Amino acid sequence: MTLHLKKAAMAAGTALAFPLAALAQAKPELTTETLGTDAVENSTALAGGDVRQTAARLINVALGFLAIIAVIIVLVGGFQYMLSGGDTSKTEAARKLIVSGIIGLAIILSAWAITSFVISRLVTATTGA
Repeated sequence: MTLHLKKAAMAAGTALAFPLAALAQAKPELTTETLGTDAVENSTALAGGDVRQTAARLINVALGFLAIIAVIIVLVGGFQYMLSGGDTSKTEAARKLIVSGIIGLAIILSAWAITSFVISRLVTATTGA
């Protein structure tokens, strides 16, 4: 046998042996303790919380996703700028992407500031706290 065949045989043997060793373990019984759902059960119930707080959480999550998209747009523009190779049309398109992403981030951050201010004022006005 050549050296390449021996390496291929060893790789195939280990690829077959490791999954069998992993499957030999006993499977745990699926209960609320093993799944961890009892710790999360009370904190994720939408019906048990305040409507204003639930709305604030949903708005924060939506704005967070939008911010991630804006950062990705800036990164794509940066990669396009680096890979443009000095071509002016490509660098101009990349600059437009970067500027658009930064403007989007500014809009998202201002929207987050406005909504957090409005919701905090709404909560203090309705609860008197």
